[in-house]
Amino acid sequence: MLELLTERSAADPALFETTGRAVVFSSLEDLAARIDDPDLDVEPSDVLVLQNAGPLGAGVPEAGYLPIPGKLARSGVRDMVRISDARMSGTAYGTIVLHVTPEAALGGPLALVRTGDPIRLSVASGTLDLLVSDEELEARRADLPAPAPAPATGYRRLFHEHVLGADRGCDLDFCVPPAGD
Repeated sequence: MLELLTERSAADPALFETTGRAVVFSSLEDLAARIDDPDLDVEPSDVLVLQNAGPLGAGVPEAGYLPIPGKLARSGVRDMVRISDARMSGTAYGTIVLHVTPEAALGGPLALVRTGDPIRLSVASGTLDLLVSDEELEARRADLPAPAPAPATGYRRLFHEHVLGADRGCDLDFCVPPAGD
């Protein structure tokens, strides 16, 4: 379960209480390669999931606005549930859950999602649930690869060791004033 903060005016109210099948993209490159593939196995009721697009997984791109798959957009679909560990600023339309932390590259919750998994979104209760057994999630967690090691030196090492999650602005922890300042 994940607690949600929502900007409801940007989302389609018909999707506020929904359960759909996950369609997972493992990276920004995977998304770009498959989102408009006419053979993509996707339906309007599915939930698009983008993994490894957070600060460590992708370097803080402005990548949170997952597009509607081409074949669905051409058939008139204008919104569907989309979930990512990426960030997005500004305004965009859609039922999009962003800033999922810890991010997938660190073994966060999105790293455990597989295509076909049922996902339930409830804006009324402020929850997002992956409807997979605890035993299955434990097995998946045990099979996750270790996070990539930090670079040896320089800014990339500082970034790797100190970047905060997208939910905290992707700032560096040593740049954030102590509480009370």
